[in-house]
Amino acid sequence: MRQTHIESTAQILGRPPAAPALSEPFTNHPPARAHNGPHAEPLARVIEIGEVTAGIAVPERGGVRFFSSERRFDAIDGVVFGSVEQAARAARERFHAKARPSRLQAV
Repeated sequence: MRQTHIESTAQILGRPPAAPALSEPFTNHPPARAHNGPHAEPLARVIEIGEVTAGIAVPERGGVRFFSSERRFDAIDGVVFGSVEQAARAARERFHAKARPSRLQAV
């Protein structure tokens, strides 16, 4: 007869095999799931500019904190903005500032 993983592990450890987890009755926890409803905590939002992922805006007390995902957005990394829209606007400004060609000319 073939041994299960639980049985072989129990033999190696010198213990009696534990009852399988599936033997426990299923318990429905509606109160635990209730916090996932419309009044749930806001989630982090990804901020993209075109096809470039600038970073994420994570809710915290007083607004959202921006975490950059590319070096060009590091100047605003860790800054707390009043809203996701303000964080996205700052990321767009940073993106367009870096995208402009330099006006320096070789002499």
